[in-house]
Amino acid sequence: MTTLSLTDMQAISERHPDVFAGSWRKALTGWAVGLGLVAYLAFAWWFFAVGAVLASGNWGIAGTYLADWVSYEVRPQIDFKDDRLDISYPRFSAYRADRHPQWLSFEQQSATASAASANKAPASRVTVEIDGSDRIEVTPTGVVVTNGGETLDIAIVPAKSITVAGELPAWATQKKPGEKITVDFGFAGSAQIDADDVNVRHRFFGWENFFFDGHSPYWGKSTGEVLSLVLSGERIDPKMSNAALAWDNIVNNSEWQHGDVWIKMLQTIVMAFVGTLFASLLAFPLAFLAARNITQNRLINQVAKRFFDFLRSVDMLIWALFFTRAFGPGPIAGISAIFFTDTGTFGKLYSEALENIDDKQREGMRSVGASPVSVQRYGVVPQVLPVLISQSLYFWESNTRSATIIGAVGAGGIGLKLWEAMRTNSDWENVAYMVLLILVVVFIFDNISTALRQRLIGNKASH
Repeated sequence: MTTLSLTDMQAISERHPDVFAGSWRKALTGWAVGLGLVAYLAFAWWFFAVGAVLASGNWGIAGTYLADWVSYEVRPQIDFKDDRLDISYPRFSAYRADRHPQWLSFEQQSATASAASANKAPASRVTVEIDGSDRIEVTPTGVVVTNGGETLDIAIVPAKSITVAGELPAWATQKKPGEKITVDFGFAGSAQIDADDVNVRHRFFGWENFFFDGHSPYWGKSTGEVLSLVLSGERIDPKMSNAALAWDNIVNNSEWQHGDVWIKMLQTIVMAFVGTLFASLLAFPLAFLAARNITQNRLINQVAKRFFDFLRSVDMLIWALFFTRAFGPGPIAGISAIFFTDTGTFGKLYSEALENIDDKQREGMRSVGASPVSVQRYGVVPQVLPVLISQSLYFWESNTRSATIIGAVGAGGIGLKLWEAMRTNSDWENVAYMVLLILVVVFIFDNISTALRQRLIGNKASH
């Protein structure tokens, strides 16, 4: 292998100055592009205040939201009522005055008329087991919290004052003396304690009551017990079999609303299909007007192309907002938004495909005296049809995702359901369920679309 010395390299560069000058220019261009990119990123970082946003971000809340995707909370509330405690649960909880979780125990007190009417369980002492030795003990005059081997003793005068004995541990916070105290048990949950009540949020991994809600006779039963009732048990409801009752309870689950979610998912699929189909049917004939080699009239070409530009320049989300105001919330607005946007996109793609056809087939059809319609039917359509259908199939699969987004602004489908769950700020497990369902549907339709496109373009190889 021959190694060139510096003298040899200089001699070669002097004999071929144009070649080496070009190489230096390319190198300088590369450096200039790199420096320009770095400068642009630095400007974007400053212009959008990325550093300040990251510094001020509430990452604790973000972590809580992520935990809510894969977990659920049971939220008993313990109210101080003079010489007694009243235990209650949120409105749609599976627990109630006569049904409590195993980790909550209490010393029963005779129920008063007011407590019974409010669907609350009166008690003289309540113990909430959190995790291991961690617990909350509540009496009418105080609260004792044990967390990680440390104990916090809080004296309560109902509806008047809250007093802490000693220093607050690191896992307890209080903004001002006399105000509520928040204690943190990590992933296991938290509790807020004030002079009126104790609100406990006990967290567990998983999705609570996914199949049967608290109103179902199958609630709280193991899988074996449910199967035994469905297959061989006596009828729970004389009007229907146990299997039919179990299916009805799953579909009409008040917490997860499976039936409504599935219907909204079906609406999303139909919105994507119908909107894409109508857009394809309208864009196909209009594309012939926009193609310069098909319609040799510059005015018609420009009018058709500008029409396509107008339709696709307005984002699908904007069209969805417009049609939601026009037709009201529902799938019609979503179908219309997809139809308008995709008509413009398809028109551009179809016309470009037509402009790139091989004219030899058209010339052959003309040479045998075929009519203009026959020339297009047999000389043009067979060349572009597989490509056009392939593009339509791809957009159909893509619009299944887009229909979810536009649904969030009222255009129907599961997107609206997803947005409603997010707005409550407490049903993130329902959000995770719907997101997972959307992913499954998109995965299925992606594979169907890919398989059909491969057949159309004659590519049998695996994707």
